[in-house]
Amino acid sequence: MKKYSSKRSVQILAHLLQQYGISDIIISPGSRNAPLAIHFSEIDSFNCFSIVDERSAAFVGMGMAMSEKKPVVITCTSGSAAANYYPAVTEAFYSNTPLLILTADRPTDYTDIFDGQTIRQNNLFHQHSYGDFQLLEDSKDDAENVNSEIIKKAIELCFEKRGPVHINIPLEEPLYNLVSELPTFPTVEHTIRNKEYEIPSTLVADWNTSQRIMILVGTRDHSAELENQLTQLVKNHTVVVLSETNSNLYHEKFFKHIDRYITGFTEEDYRQYAPDLLITVGQNVVSKRVKQFLRNAHPKQHWHLDEVWQPDTYFALTQKIEIKPELFFSKLLNFATLEPKPFYNLWDVLRGKKDLKHEQYLNLIEFSDFYLFNKVSQSIPENYNVHFSNSSAIRYAQLFDFGKRRIYCNRGTSGIDGSTSTAMGFAIKNEKPTLLLTGDLSFMYDINGIWNQYIPPFTRIIIFNNGEGNIFKIIPGPGNANSNSVDEFIATKHNKNMEFLAKHFGFSYTKVEDEMTLDRVMDNFFKADIHPKILEVMTAGKSNAEILKTYFKSL
Repeated sequence: MKKYSSKRSVQILAHLLQQYGISDIIISPGSRNAPLAIHFSEIDSFNCFSIVDERSAAFVGMGMAMSEKKPVVITCTSGSAAANYYPAVTEAFYSNTPLLILTADRPTDYTDIFDGQTIRQNNLFHQHSYGDFQLLEDSKDDAENVNSEIIKKAIELCFEKRGPVHINIPLEEPLYNLVSELPTFPTVEHTIRNKEYEIPSTLVADWNTSQRIMILVGTRDHSAELENQLTQLVKNHTVVVLSETNSNLYHEKFFKHIDRYITGFTEEDYRQYAPDLLITVGQNVVSKRVKQFLRNAHPKQHWHLDEVWQPDTYFALTQKIEIKPELFFSKLLNFATLEPKPFYNLWDVLRGKKDLKHEQYLNLIEFSDFYLFNKVSQSIPENYNVHFSNSSAIRYAQLFDFGKRRIYCNRGTSGIDGSTSTAMGFAIKNEKPTLLLTGDLSFMYDINGIWNQYIPPFTRIIIFNNGEGNIFKIIPGPGNANSNSVDEFIATKHNKNMEFLAKHFGFSYTKVEDEMTLDRVMDNFFKADIHPKILEVMTAGKSNAEILKTYFKSL
C-alpha cells in the first residue's frame, strides 16, 4: 500500500506539478526534505532520481531540462545543501534552462538561533532566479490557499522565463507522518500565452536599405524553423550568417568557424568586413575574436532577438526585440527584399582562403589536443549528441566540423563546474546516445557527475588529459607571469589519470598515448557495451598550446 506525506503543502505541491506536466524530480537525501522525497517517490507519474551531491544534482537537473525542454524539479534538505545548488542556478539563469528549486527548511522562527542546518534560505537565489518564494507552514492561517497560489505562480514563471525559480518550504516536525489516501484537488486550467507581433515598417525599411547585413547566432538549441528562415536569407547571398558549433544551425552557406575566418584582422579588415546592420540571436558567443571584431566595427544598427535577454554585448544595441527569433523572421520574410549583396561574396572569398590554410595545417600536426579534436570530429557516429566542457574543449570545437550533431556546452556562466553532471543528466533523459568531450581539470572538478546509477550504457566520455589547465597557456596574459606560479596556481599541473576513477564508477576504460593507438581504438570505442565508456587521451608533454597558437598564425 502506498503511503504519502501528511503535509498539506507537500500534497498541494505534488498535485500542481502533475497538473502542469512536470514529471522529473531529482532528490538529494536529507531529513528535512523527507516529506517531499517520500511523497514524490510514491506518485507513479513522477520520475524520481537520487543524486547525493547537491552541486552535481542541480547540474544533472539542468541537463535533463535541456534534453526534455521543460522544467525539472530539484529538491534538497536545509542549510548548506541549498547553497550547493547555486553554481547550477547561475548557469540556468544565464542559459535559459528551466529549473524548479524546492528547498526544505526549518520553521521560519528557527533562522539565526543556531539551530542545526539552518541558514537564511528565503530569497537565497534572488539575484539569479526569476522568482524566490516561501510557503507558509501548514499551521498558519489560510496556508492552503496562499500556498496554492504561490506554487502556481512559481511554476508558470519557470515555464514562461525558461529559467530557475525557487520555492523555499519551511516544514515543522513531525516530518514522517504518513497517510494512505489523498484528498481530491481541483483541476487547474492553464494555457501558454503566445505573443503577438507585427514588425514595424521602420525595421523593414532599414533592412531593405542596408547593404551589409550580418546575423550572428550564439549558443542555442536546434530550431528547424529558424534554420529554414536563415536559409532563405542566405540562398541568394543577401546576408552573412555567422554561427558557432553550439549554435546548432546547419547550412553550407552559414559561416560556422568564426575564429578561423577573422583571425589576424587588422584595423582595415575591421572596416572592410564590418556590417552596417547586425542582428544577434541566441545566448553567449564563445569567440572572443568576434566580440573584439564587432566592438571595433561599430555597426550603425544592432538588433537583438530574444524573449528574455537583451544584452548590449557589442556596445552598439539599437533595437531590443523581445520575441522569439522565429516569429520575427516569419514577419520579416513577408516584406524583406532578398537581393544578392557583394557583402556575402566578400566573406565567401575570405572563407575559401582560410579553409584552405586550415586543411594545409591539418596535414602538418603531430599527436596533440588539436590532432584529437580533428580525429574525434570525423569519428563520432551521426546519432550522438555531443557535450563539450568549458575552457579549451569548446574553443577547439569551434575549429572543426561536427556535422549535424546536436552540440551543447554550459555557456551561461562558462564555468568548468558541472560540465560532466550536465552531460550525464542530458544522457539519462535522451533516447539518443551522448558523448562528453572534456579536459582533465573539468572532469576531475566534477567527478561526482558520474556518481549516479542512471547513466545509460551507450554514454561515452573522452578526456583529453594534457596534465594541466592548458587554456592558461593559450589565452594571452598568463604567459607574462612567472612560469612556476602559472604551473602551480593557474594552470595547475598534475600527473593524475582517470583509470581508477572510471573503474570505481563502473565505466569501461581505455587509455591512449599516441596517434596510432587512437586511430585503432576510436571505432571500437563507440560500439555497444554493457557499461558506459571513458577514453582518456594522454597529451601531457605535447606542445598543445604552441600547436594551437601556430595554427592561428598560419591563418
